[in-house]
Amino acid sequence: MDILILAQYCGSFAPAENDRFFDLARLLAKEHEVEIVTSSFRHEVKRQRNREEMPEGDVKITAPFEPGYPRNVCLGRFKSDYVWGRNVLRYLKQRKKPDVVYCAVPSLAGPLKAAKFCERNGIRFIVDVQDLWPEAFRMALDIPGISGLLFAPFKHMADGIYRRADAVCGVSEDYCARALRVNRKGAQGTAVYLGTALEVFDRSAEQFAAEKPEGETWLGYVGTLGTSYDLPVVFEALRKVEYPGLKFIVMGDGPLADDFKKQAEGLPAVFTGRIPYEQMCGILKQCDIVVNPIIGSSAATIINKHGDYAAAGKPVLNTQAGQEYRGLVEEYRMGFNCRNHDAGDLAEKLEILLKDPGLRQEMGRNARRCAEEKFDRAKSYGRLQEVILQKDREQ
Repeated sequence: MDILILAQYCGSFAPAENDRFFDLARLLAKEHEVEIVTSSFRHEVKRQRNREEMPEGDVKITAPFEPGYPRNVCLGRFKSDYVWGRNVLRYLKQRKKPDVVYCAVPSLAGPLKAAKFCERNGIRFIVDVQDLWPEAFRMALDIPGISGLLFAPFKHMADGIYRRADAVCGVSEDYCARALRVNRKGAQGTAVYLGTALEVFDRSAEQFAAEKPEGETWLGYVGTLGTSYDLPVVFEALRKVEYPGLKFIVMGDGPLADDFKKQAEGLPAVFTGRIPYEQMCGILKQCDIVVNPIIGSSAATIINKHGDYAAAGKPVLNTQAGQEYRGLVEEYRMGFNCRNHDAGDLAEKLEILLKDPGLRQEMGRNARRCAEEKFDRAKSYGRLQEVILQKDREQ
């Protein structure tokens, strides 16, 4: 079977990198021809891909040109996406027709062109919804009476992609439901969390274990330093808590990094910047508690950090309003759900965990059980494989 995976935002394709589509491609490549079509521009580091980031192996990697953009939310990004989408269509037209196109959404321009191409040529088209556009952009630029009109064309593009899907996958039930609401083909939905490769996480955590001074207690955060992430409420909560040796370890980078560092002045906070995944695993494993602070208007549901937090086996303090993750926290009793943007509530629950090592250990064990049951790619990604190969098996 000839399978083309269209995924604009792939990273470096390093073996230890936590990349959903590269992991899925390697799984499929054991028995099928698999090609990843990604972008020449690496979104997370804002630069063009180099030759070392195009490895040769069982999975063919093709990277149509994309000019790039300086910031996640800017007009240049829309132009860049358009150029990439045009080049993707050009590549699809000159390539032999695949049996199936498995397409990450977002972005929108390339996937819409691919959806129409597949419809015209009788190619099975499957979407994998990673984020909700334009909903996520409306959160960052919400101007009453204007945002709706501004982002209407992008909603039309997203609906056009979802309508043409023969099957819908997504990183959460909520994201699948969004696509299925407008689908016109009677597609089935399959939610598979982003998850993590537990074997890779565990090996990296052991090999790159961070040195932790005696007497310190670490509160960890992993992720983008941007508008969706409510780190200010964590800073405010820390100012309400007096606990000897407490340190807040912030792993990641983003457009608000300098602002967050200023807001954290006077606190025992350490900003590592963007670090390799293996090093992140080594630090996260040494943390005692982790925090998931997301603003109330965020469209996010189940995201990368949830899998890594659970893999580390640490209790989580969660402010995210989305019910899907809050439900997991409650079901597994692997931490505390806190009221959104409520520093007092966050501080109170942080103190409970700080003062009760036994409870931390119990909730940490529960978190690891959640990782093994819900987030381990070695088990969960077989469901994505089944969706992709379904038509082939029916024949």
